[in-house]
Parts: sequence; C-alpha cells; structure tokens
Amino acid sequence: MRAPNDTRLPNMPHITFDNVDLLYPVKAHGRPTFKDLIVNGIFRRPISCPRYVKALDQITFRVDGGECVGVIGRNGAGKSTLLRTVAGVYPSASGTREVQGKVASLLDIAAGFEWNATGWENIRLRAYLQGETPSSLRGKLGAIADFTELGDALNLPLKCFSTGRIMMLSFAIATCCEPEILLIDEFLSTGDLQVREQAIARMIQMLRQSRVVMIASHDVAFLRQFCARVLWLEKGRIKEDGPAECVIENYVRSIQGAKPLSVALLKQAIHLGQSVTQ
Repeated sequence: MRAPNDTRLPNMPHITFDNVDLLYPVKAHGRPTFKDLIVNGIFRRPISCPRYVKALDQITFRVDGGECVGVIGRNGAGKSTLLRTVAGVYPSASGTREVQGKVASLLDIAAGFEWNATGWENIRLRAYLQGETPSSLRGKLGAIADFTELGDALNLPLKCFSTGRIMMLSFAIATCCEPEILLIDEFLSTGDLQVREQAIARMIQMLRQSRVVMIASHDVAFLRQFCARVLWLEKGRIKEDGPAECVIENYVRSIQGAKPLSVALLKQAIHLGQSVTQ
C-alpha cells in the first residue's frame, strides 16, 4: 500500500524488504547420523542442537532507483546472505520481499564460468544464465569485449586468465546486459586500480539511469567514497541504516572499542584506502 504523497513510480527499479527472516537448515532430520554416534559415543545421550539458524532477523529497508547502498558488518553478520536473498538465491522464511527490476549478481567470481572454455564461450554462457538470448546478446558482444580490453586473449581458455581479468570479464557481462539492479559482494577488492576505476565509472553511469547498486564490502574507504547510504548488519539484524559517513564512523568506532590493539592497524588501512581512491 503506497502512501498518498509517495511520488515514487511503481515500475522504477527498487528493493523492498519488510520484516524478512531467513533460516538456514542445520539438519535435515532429527535422527543422529553415523558421524554423530562416533563423535558423541553410541550410548551417550546425543547433544541437542537447533534444526535452523536465523541468518536474517526482521530485515526492513527500501532501496530506490538511483541509489548506491553499501552493506557493512563483521564476518558472519549476514552481508552476503542479504545480497543472496535480494537476488532470490535464498528464499525468505517470513516477511515480504519485493524486487522490481532485472537483477545481475556479482556474488561469486566463478559462478557460471567454465574454466576450459574460451573467453568468448564464457561470455555467451554467463550472459545466457542472466537471461540473455542469442539475438539479444549479439549486439552486446562488442561492448563486452571493449570493456574488458582483453582483445585476442578472449580466444584463450578461462583457466589462463588472472583473477583480475576474470573479475573484469564478469563485471563487463553483468553490466553490459543492462541490469536494473546490480549486486556486488566483495567483488572489486580483487582488481587493480584501473579495474576499479573502470567499474566505478560504469556504476556511476548506471546510477544516472536510475538503476540500483548494492555493494557488500569490508573496504569502508571505498564505500565512504562511492555510497551515499550504508546498511550496518550485526548478527543478522540491521543495526544502523543511514548516511554513509555517519554509519561507517559508528561502525569503525565499535570495532575500535571491541579490539583496542587493532586501532592503529585499522586507521592505517582506512588511510591507505583513501589515498588509493583519491
């Protein structure tokens, strides 16, 4: 139900989560396995454990077209899980999930690739997995090749490519297929400065076209520079949602309070990231 003064167009790309929960199954059944008997002993009472773990807990937020939102949090906070739930990889257990627009996900650098196939063959394979057809892809092959700057290397098997080249190829395919929502999980951290600059330029172009970009990363310096808004996750919940500068400052301060010995290293890492992105 939309408010009377809500001027947002319903067909514009957007992501809406309303009290979304996600449960990870721990065991498919309650009976002990052979491994349980060996570890716990045949005649000992088995240790009871929950059958499900709540990975996301009452997640509520909305992202509209033209927004670039960062997602931060410690390891295990639920960043990757959140992006996979947005992408539809994981089904929510409860709540309302609404994703309007064509989604492209850069969640796993190896997903959809065949290592013994050539670069050209992998472009077609991954693009088809993203919903392209031979006719729709035909006019985009040149743009994908130009963006990667790989040239004749696209005729080589993918196993000959460096990690940075694979990342650039993945990004080129995802963005040249004109997604309305782009999800990135720690993807830009594997590329060099030139790769990052090309990717940023492409994402800025997408934002000007009222597309949606969500980036999960530990690189707070990059998120501070590129994202206007940040979600801070903690134990599967949104601890804070607001302007990037404010949320990142509170997040860094919380880490400093929890680990006093790592303050100097953290400041050094942030300073280094800022100097690289400038």
